[in-house]
Amino acid sequence: MSVSEQPSTLSSRLAGLAQRMGLIGRAPKQILARASSLSLPFAAIPAPRESICWLDGASLHRLVDLPRNALSGPVQEDKAEAHAVLIRVVEQQQQQLASFDLRMINGLTHCDPEYAHFANFEDYAACAHCRQVRIISYKDFVKTISLALPRFLADERIELRQASWRGERVFWAGEHHGEAFACAVAYARRREMEITLPAELTSYRLSASGLATLEQRYHVLAMPGAAWSDPAFMGLLLDNGLPYARLALLRTHGAPEFLLLPKHNQEATALGEGLCLAGAPDVVKHLKTLVTPKNA
Repeated sequence: MSVSEQPSTLSSRLAGLAQRMGLIGRAPKQILARASSLSLPFAAIPAPRESICWLDGASLHRLVDLPRNALSGPVQEDKAEAHAVLIRVVEQQQQQLASFDLRMINGLTHCDPEYAHFANFEDYAACAHCRQVRIISYKDFVKTISLALPRFLADERIELRQASWRGERVFWAGEHHGEAFACAVAYARRREMEITLPAELTSYRLSASGLATLEQRYHVLAMPGAAWSDPAFMGLLLDNGLPYARLALLRTHGAPEFLLLPKHNQEATALGEGLCLAGAPDVVKHLKTLVTPKNA
C-alpha cells in the first residue's frame, strides 16, 4: 500500500463506519417520498364534544404530571427530551372557593364511558341506569346527594375539575355514586334550589407558549393502531434508526397514538413531513384550535 493511498483508504473506512453507525448516508428525500406514499387508515382527531364524562376525548390534563414511563420508544434519551417538552403544554391552577353552587356542575370525573354521549345531567338522570334514583321531596334530595357526599349536611368541601378545552363545564371529582349526584343536581336545578358547598377547583388550560415550543421542536402526529404493525411504516421508523417517542392519550378502543419526531433530526423531520402528506393529522395544529383567547 502506498503512502498516497492511505488517506483515501482511511477516509473510506471512516465513512463506512459512520454509515454503519447511522451517522451519514441516509436519504431524507427518500424517506419523505416513501412516507408520503404510505396508505394507512388515518382519521381526523375529533373535537371535544359536550359530554358529562371528564375522560371523554384526549386526557390532556395528564400532561401536567405525565409519568416518564407514559412514553414508549427504544431510546431513553429521546423519551426524556419529549417528556420535558410535553409537561409544559398544559398548566394547572387550584382555587379554594368558600361557596360554590352545585347547580353549576355538569360533569363527572369518574364516569362510565358508556354514558359519555350524554351532554347534561338531565338527560343522564332520565336514562335507564338512573331510574332507581327517585327524588320527589327535599328529604329524598338530601338522602340521594348524601350517598355521593356523606358529609353534605356538614358542608364538607368538595373537589371539582375544569379544563379550558371543555368550555365552562365543571366536573365533580367524587369517585362513588355519580348517578345519585347527577340526579340530585338535576333535581336542584329543576326546583331552582340554591345548594352551595365550599370547594377546591382544579383548572387546566393549554399553554400557548408550551404549544409553540412543542411545534418548534417536534412533529406530533396521530397514528392509527394499524401503523404499528405496518411493515412499510415500521421499516421507515426502525430500519433508519430514527429518534422518536410514542404517547397514548386517547382511551377509546382503537384510538390513535401520538408519534413525536424531533425536528432537529433531518431524517425524523423527513418522516414527519412525509406522514403529513400521507394524511396523518397534525396534533399540535389540532390543539392550537382549542386554545381560547384567555389562554394566549
